[in-house]
Amino acid sequence: METKDYTITVFSEHRTGILSRVVSIFTRRHVNVESLTTSQSSIEGIHRFTIVVLVTEDMVQKLVAQLDKQVDILKAFYYDSAEIVYQEIALYKVPFSMFSDGTSVERMLRTHNARILVIEPEYVVIEKSGHERETEALLQELKALGDLYGFVRSGRVAIVKPMERLNRYLESIEKENTVEETS
Repeated sequence: METKDYTITVFSEHRTGILSRVVSIFTRRHVNVESLTTSQSSIEGIHRFTIVVLVTEDMVQKLVAQLDKQVDILKAFYYDSAEIVYQEIALYKVPFSMFSDGTSVERMLRTHNARILVIEPEYVVIEKSGHERETEALLQELKALGDLYGFVRSGRVAIVKPMERLNRYLESIEKENTVEETS
């Protein structure tokens, strides 16, 4: 089977130790996490993990099934790249002197749709959002101009194209509970 990027979304209650339990599922199966971000979700009191892995579809199905079995995890889903809209953000700290040669760096930043966040006497901080290949391309061009003082890239932030499955899942549980209570 072919390996490819899958984005797993995990919805959980906001509890201490849940991150450790989520990560241990990947560790036990010897799956490397390419990126991981956490945040609140659109539903109050529920947190969202966005995890990117490079695996086969069979493996991602097993991971999601294992995640679903965990206490405090409401539901986990997986998506391929066609089913989501996603971005990353990268910050580059470069020497101020890099801008002394005229407009070449300025043109490069415009070409990459990057922007300057901070200008200090010693350095400039540049921001670029996009997919990993886009932030990596800017990194390589900046490296070709000289030393960088720092570079950091966030994990993937993603939202699914179809209606949020969690909302439908929670509605179905609510309906089940209502039917059980009236029976």
